[in-house]
Amino acid sequence: MPKPIPTPREEGFTTTTGSPLYWAKYGRPGSPKLLVLHGGPGADHCYLLPQMLHLAERYDVLFYDQRGGGRSKADARVPVTWRTHVEDLGAVVTEFGLEPLSIVGYSWGAMLTLLYTVEQRKNPHLVPPARLALICPAPLTREYRRQFEAEFIRRQQSPEIQRLREGLARSGLREKDPAAYRQRAFELGVAGYFSDPTKARDLTPFRVVGRVQQSVWESLGDFDLIRDLKGVQIPSIVIHGRDDPIPLASSVEAARALGTNLVVLDDCGHVPYVEQPQRLFSALDTFLDETNLPARS
Repeated sequence: MPKPIPTPREEGFTTTTGSPLYWAKYGRPGSPKLLVLHGGPGADHCYLLPQMLHLAERYDVLFYDQRGGGRSKADARVPVTWRTHVEDLGAVVTEFGLEPLSIVGYSWGAMLTLLYTVEQRKNPHLVPPARLALICPAPLTREYRRQFEAEFIRRQQSPEIQRLREGLARSGLREKDPAAYRQRAFELGVAGYFSDPTKARDLTPFRVVGRVQQSVWESLGDFDLIRDLKGVQIPSIVIHGRDDPIPLASSVEAARALGTNLVVLDDCGHVPYVEQPQRLFSALDTFLDETNLPARS
């Protein structure tokens, strides 16, 4: 079972974004600042916890729930797009004075980081990123997304997972212990993301708002973010699990476009902070140490 989520040092709602966004701070004031972006779209930051709070041991870490997920509500009549998220990110960076801007992005959060980076080159009003840590980036082209979707469906329909689903349905757990049933159903719902599906029990449960996820991906159209990264020169690292259902080739091409290192974690799927935390944080800590930036008052 996942460990309890610690109480943040500070929390609240943004005042400069189009809709109020929930935020939470961990770590020590005065330490170098890190902005951590969760995946989704349409999810919230809590499923990165408590494991990603490793970063709060040495940094002043800010998380926020992106619009339409978690405690950050969105007007159901107005579609949330990738541009919405980029604009929100720019406002958060300015509101919290995050220069020099250090971003750790996970999954969709890594893709959002790159979308912001590409847009910043066109819009000097956005604060330029100073360094980027990209963990298991979401598929960065439409074709890689198609491959991911097909692979994830294949994994979820595997005989092993189907047997586990059938066993849960026959167990009577839904009536005997609804909370335990929901936890087990969640684990089976995300099992395809893992190299070892049993590790799913250590992932904090979350939900994705389907309409937000759909509207964001639709807004991207026939995208090719790798093509747009050419010419971007920012200290960065790309980390990817070898057994991630998202094609490794997507991150290989991204690292090549950025002219940076790719760290591939063996025996690891899409959730390295659960499956391979020591190796993930070893790579991440080394990168952050080597690119440490002076805090700006």
